[in-house]
Amino acid sequence: MTHVGDRPDWVERLSAGVASVDEVPFLTPPPGGVEGLRHAAVLSLFGDGPDGPDVLLMQRSADMRSHAGQPSFPGGRIDPTDDGPIGAAKREAHEETGLDPAGVEVLGLLPELWIPPSGNIVTPVVAWWRTPSEVSAVSPAEVDTVSRVPVADLVDPANRLTVRHPIGLESPAFRVADMLVWGFTAGVLDWLLTLTGWSVPWDRNIVEPVPLPGRAR
Repeated sequence: MTHVGDRPDWVERLSAGVASVDEVPFLTPPPGGVEGLRHAAVLSLFGDGPDGPDVLLMQRSADMRSHAGQPSFPGGRIDPTDDGPIGAAKREAHEETGLDPAGVEVLGLLPELWIPPSGNIVTPVVAWWRTPSEVSAVSPAEVDTVSRVPVADLVDPANRLTVRHPIGLESPAFRVADMLVWGFTAGVLDWLLTLTGWSVPWDRNIVEPVPLPGRAR
């Protein structure tokens, strides 16, 4: 693996890709603006794992009121005591997975994205896990499992598919680490993989229904 300074070359590509983004072509904020909507942040954390670059994902508890059982990035609501999206993303990731925020180097923020089902405006905080720490599902009420998913698995065409919502909307998805990653998280992952030059062609004609609550996952 080549390095630029003390960072792997892929970290530099990811950082440059995030810096180049003015807007994301999906989940754009509503025409009426974001005032009065709940604001949240997620940590899109990439590190060097045993199988190359990877990303930290977790599967939410099936008992949660919102996004039950759905894979996601660590994250949650931005509290008044947080230092904006970055502070919220690090705090929530620590609370949910036990990671040490001191080992996280923020590369940049993606534009705010709107999740209509929950009414949240979410800022993805893209970061490099400079000094990885042990992680686990330290908050069982919120998290079932925590996984470091290799980028090689995410870009493998055999693990890519499209999911279709009952209202007809389609979006990319990934079948990795015993999870079907879809929705907001899959959309952000798909975009970041493209920005970094990792993405490879895959069969977009493989379509499955969205695993809605009550439907087998």
